[in-house]
Parts: sequence; C-alpha cells; structure tokens
Amino acid sequence: MKRYKYEEIAGDIEKKIAGGQYLPGHRLPSVRTLKEKYQTSLSTIQSAYDDLLLRGLVESMPRSGYYVSTKVQPTGKPATTMIARDLVFRNNLAVITSENRQRSALSEFNVAAPGDLLLPQQLLLKTMQQVIREKGASLLKYYPANGLAALRENITRRAAHHNTHLRSGELLITDGALQAVYIALSAVCAPGDVIAVESPCIFSVLEVIRVLRLKVVEIPVLPQTGFDIAALQEACHIHDFKAIVVTPNFHNPTGTLMTDEQKRLLLQVAQANNIPLIENDIYGELYFHGQRPSTIRTFDESGLVMTCSSFAKSLAPGIRLGWLSAGRFFRQAEQIRFAIGSSVSPVYQETMDRILEGSAYEKHLRIFRQQLAAQCNQSRKLIRESFPEGTRMGNPAGGYHLWVQLPDTLDMSAFYRYCEEIGVRFTPGSAFSFASTYDHCLRLVFADKYTPAKIAAIRKAGRFAVEHS
Repeated sequence: MKRYKYEEIAGDIEKKIAGGQYLPGHRLPSVRTLKEKYQTSLSTIQSAYDDLLLRGLVESMPRSGYYVSTKVQPTGKPATTMIARDLVFRNNLAVITSENRQRSALSEFNVAAPGDLLLPQQLLLKTMQQVIREKGASLLKYYPANGLAALRENITRRAAHHNTHLRSGELLITDGALQAVYIALSAVCAPGDVIAVESPCIFSVLEVIRVLRLKVVEIPVLPQTGFDIAALQEACHIHDFKAIVVTPNFHNPTGTLMTDEQKRLLLQVAQANNIPLIENDIYGELYFHGQRPSTIRTFDESGLVMTCSSFAKSLAPGIRLGWLSAGRFFRQAEQIRFAIGSSVSPVYQETMDRILEGSAYEKHLRIFRQQLAAQCNQSRKLIRESFPEGTRMGNPAGGYHLWVQLPDTLDMSAFYRYCEEIGVRFTPGSAFSFASTYDHCLRLVFADKYTPAKIAAIRKAGRFAVEHS
C-alpha cells in the first residue's frame, strides 16, 4: 500500500530515533526546517509530528518545539553527540570576548557579570578602605596558597546554612570559579581523557578543556530538567569518562535549574560509574523567589563531587575570588593549587571575609535578586514584542541569562553585523559548542539596568530580525 508523505517523513524520524541519531530529550528539527528539507507543506510536517506524538515517540513543549520522548531507548549505533572529540573552535571565542571587553558598545548584553548600575560600589569601596587602613603593610606579604583561614571558615558556615557541608581545611581559595574548574579537571584528568560536558556549555569552560587537551562528549541540556541524565547513562556505556562538568543551578547559557530529584539521579550515575562530578555552582545564590536551590554536594557522602563557586557573579566581576571544595580529590587539587603559585589578592580576601562576617552580603543579594527577576521579565517582554514570530526563549528562575532561539530563516551573520553597527552585542549561540547546533541561538545577559538606549537597541535588533526572516 502506498504511504502518505507524512508517513514517510515520520518513518525517517523514527529510524533516526531508533538508530540513536536523535537521543531521548534531544530537540528535533523545527517544522519549518523539515518543510524545506522535504520540499512539502507545513501541514504535512505537522501531520508527521502528530503521528509520532500519538505513538509516544516524541513530546511537544509549548513554545519550544518537539523533543524525542525521554521514554524512548535507542537500539542502534550512538548519535554523533556520543562521539568523543578533540575540542577545536570554529573561532576563538575566549579571545574575541576579551577583545570585545576592550571596545565599548552602546548596549552590551554579552558580558556575564553584574553591570555598573547594579554593583554595590559603596559597600565594596568602604570595606576595602577599612581593610587597607587597618591591615596596612601586612597586606604586602605572602598569604597562604590555599587562602585566608577566616575566609574559608566563613564560606563553610554560609554553605552549611544551605545544607551544603564543607570542611574549611579542605577548601581552596582560587582566582575565580574558572580557575577552580581548571584545578578540579587537572586533579582527575590527563591529556586525551574523555569527559562529559553540558551542551550548550559556557565557552570559557570549553577553553579550559581545550587547553588541558581533553576530549569531550556533549550531553544536551533539556529545557525543563537541565542536564540530560538519560543521554549521560547511554554515553557511559560507550565511554570511560574521567569527569562530568555540570552547572545544575541556573545553567549558563540556558538558565535551566535541575530539580533535587534530577541532582540525586545525576549523582547516582556518577557514583555507579565512579566518575568525579565537577559542579559549577556559580549562580546558585541568584534565585529569584523562594529558597536557594540545593547543590549536588548536598546529597554527596562519598566525596565524589567537587564544588566550584565564586563571588564575581554575585558581587563584582573585578573580585576574582572563587573557591573549590575538592572532596576526596583534595590532595591532588591542593598540589595543583600550590604549583600554580600566587594566592588571590590579600586585599580581596580580607574584604570578602569582612563582608561575609556581617549581614551586608545577604542584604545586597536580596536587592540584587529582586532586580534580576524584574529585568528577566522585562527582557522576555522585549523579545516577545520585538522579535519575529517563531522566536523561542527560556524562562529562567534565577541567574541572568536568557537563551533565545531565532527562526531558521534569519541570516545570523547579517544579524550580528547589523547589531555591531548599531552598538549592540549578544553572545552568539555558536560560542557554546564546537558543533553547529546553536547557530540560530543567542544569549542575552540582563545583569545591568535597562536604560532607554538599551530598550531601543533591543527593539532595533528585533525589527531587523523581523524584516530579514
């Protein structure tokens, strides 16, 4: 019997799911993309997806598209995302980002750090001045390589309030969270080792992985639940992972938040396969409502989780002060920290210690969270009103990243050229993977107050996208 066109298309997709080209939780091509590929009508493609929905092979997410059902188990060869690859960028985003910071733009939405209008400048400057006045010449001496003891105690006490139990003696003060990730990876990996990373993944972490000459397998971040644990389990049957790197709380760039159940499941997979789990909790303090989300470390009694964090994202980008709790890998991490050399600025350490000692930091965070929540809503409203039909975006409950997916018909190179011309900067989605998966995505950072000029800039960028989609 002759098959209808929609049945042939549904059959093609089903074969790719069964063969592992589309893994559970993976986002499937848009209706418009398949229309162009098969040279057919939108209604035919819609019928194909409806057929797959009825058979439980795919799931539909409002305003997000179609995804392979998480209940589907691939039976064939692994998808290309399961292949361990050497990390080679199509462009050097770390260098480009550094250069962009040196060039001013009218409206920057690409810098993942608190903006000037939200910095607690008076608090920081006043506390620094007190420290310099009271400590004097002692600040010119060497400080312990593992950090100021009092500061480590304060970090440990603060973590305990959120049910994350650390040991101050096994805490390393680092030059930001990125150095903490570098040390953690160096402690458990050697060049050529395979690690699992999020996809999309923040490009600074990808750069660390490249420098360490590690191979990566990209594990998708799902819109609702974050890190795809089913895909990780599948990958563990194929690869001998030496580490997993994950941002469970308000992932950069998607803003997703893993539930406690998902965090426990991820930890169970890591423990079952004896894989060190490196948790980047840099945005955990920036929740909009309710309580601070748990860390994975909260549920770990085995010492397999290494937790990294920093004050740069919640206080000021210039305070390059982070920390690493390396669990059972503390001795290896400590040796690497000593080998790197110089400790973090004594002035910054003493300043941060005093801020944590009182209530000033928590007061700042309460105000900052309220501002971020309002600016998140404003960002989503601007995108919804200004950008073309078919534009999709996340709905983060914390952090300050908005992940936006633009229509496939938009020429993204032309879009970014226009944005540069009018003084607007977003971070291209291509920065967050070594593949071409996110070429029609961008990250918008809403960590500074919206001025009339910034609002106008987003609307201009949106008009261009509408006119050229």
